[in-house]
Amino acid sequence: MKHIALGTLDVSRLGLGCMGMSAYYAGAGTDDAESIRTIHRAIDLGVTLFDTAEIYGPYANEELLGRALRDRRDGVVIATKFGSIRHRTDGSMGLDGSPENVRLSVEGSLARLGVDHIDLYYQHRMDPATPIEETVGALAEVIGEGKIAGYGLSEAAPATIRRAHEVHPVTAVQTEYSLWTRDPEQEVLPTVRELGIGFVPYSPLGRGFLTGAIRSTDALDPGDFRRTTPRFAGENLDQNLRIVETVESVAAEVGATPAQVALAWLLAQGNDIAPIPGTKRVSRLEENIAADDITLTPAQLAALNAVPAPSGDRYTDMSSINR
Repeated sequence: MKHIALGTLDVSRLGLGCMGMSAYYAGAGTDDAESIRTIHRAIDLGVTLFDTAEIYGPYANEELLGRALRDRRDGVVIATKFGSIRHRTDGSMGLDGSPENVRLSVEGSLARLGVDHIDLYYQHRMDPATPIEETVGALAEVIGEGKIAGYGLSEAAPATIRRAHEVHPVTAVQTEYSLWTRDPEQEVLPTVRELGIGFVPYSPLGRGFLTGAIRSTDALDPGDFRRTTPRFAGENLDQNLRIVETVESVAAEVGATPAQVALAWLLAQGNDIAPIPGTKRVSRLEENIAADDITLTPAQLAALNAVPAPSGDRYTDMSSINR
């Protein structure tokens, strides 16, 4: 597995997103043993970056990752997130980037993960009630105490990234990025590259859509949050299948799966990008990791670059995105 740098962190250029093992998708939380086997197999295949968050479950995903890594911590980069649970009040869901909440969140994540430090600690969403300078000031103090090695921002606007970076260097920015979410190319990617910040695309397979396996929402579990996501709804989904058709066409040329082609395209966008495709199955993990060995031709990249923009928003409520 090739490696890249996220700030001062050395990571495999394909990580593992652990969210779906415990939350939001069909089957979440139903087979922790297979999820742990998947995490262990990822390590065996050279994956070093593992991504979770306190809100996944909530809490269950951090606990799961902690159990999986109990005897395999060495060489692993643990990334988790805070800021979507109000620890300093009633523990309800909601944005809180206050310095007090930073400290409460860190202690909780350390305990659930069973580690003495977190390698990469993201603010999950920006809190409009707390200036980013105050949040980062608290994060810098926690870095100084050795409880986290570096911090990141998830779904932050370019101006926010710059303000944060002035207080303390940002290690990485995490934002959705794939063949059906190319918004970061406009401002976020140029900003992080200018500042020397790493970039971690989440949902690099378009929440499973780019695999070609989802042709309607009928096959999705009733509790699967994609059923309420605009891009998966009605005419939007029908329009977005045009993107999948191009991916499938290139995959047939390459002799690969659509998922592998979608990931290979993303890896071709720069050597400062570390996508975190998520899965809870060993077979899917092995399929995704094989994308590390795929090189697309200029003609294939051009065909993929030409796919139409997706129809529909990424979330039903976009108010916390790019803020």
